Amino acid sequence: MSQSGVGVSQNCINAYQSLKLGKKIKYIIFTLNSDNTEIVVEKESESTNYDEFLADLPEAEPRWAVYDFEFEKEGAGKRNKITFFSWSPDDSKIKQKMLFASSKDALRRSLVGIAAEIQGTDYSEVAYESVLDKVSRGA
Repeated sequence: MSQSGVGVSQNCINAYQSLKLGKKIKYIIFTLNSDNTEIVVEKESESTNYDEFLADLPEAEPRWAVYDFEFEKEGAGKRNKITFFSWSPDDSKIKQKMLFASSKDALRRSLVGIAAEIQGTDYSEVAYESVLDKVSRGA
C-alpha cells in the first residue's frame, strides 16, 4: 500500500515477472484504475521498437513503465537493464501528478530487480539516447 492508499494489482507483478523471466514482453505500461484505488497494467508489448514504447506514453497524463532496455557495451557485447520509468508530463493535471508521485513507491517496491530508474516530464528526458546514457553508466 502506498502513501496515497493505492494498492498494486497482482496483474502488475505477474506481468513484470513475465517480462523479467520470460523475455517475451519488452515493456509494460502501468496506470491507475478508474477509481484511483489500484495500480493496474494498461499495456504489455513484445515490440522492440523504442519509438512505439514512447508513443504509448500519453502526452498529458502520468504513467509508470518498465522497459527491458537492451544496448551494446564496448568490449562487453549486448547488455540488458530492466528500467523503471516515472512519466509525469508537465501538461498533466496537478492532482493526477501528485497521486502518481505518492503511489510510485508501492509499485516500485513490488518490482524486484529494477536496474535503472528514469524520471521524465517531457519526451527529451525519455529519448533513446538520453536513457542509453543513463543505463549504460556502470553497466
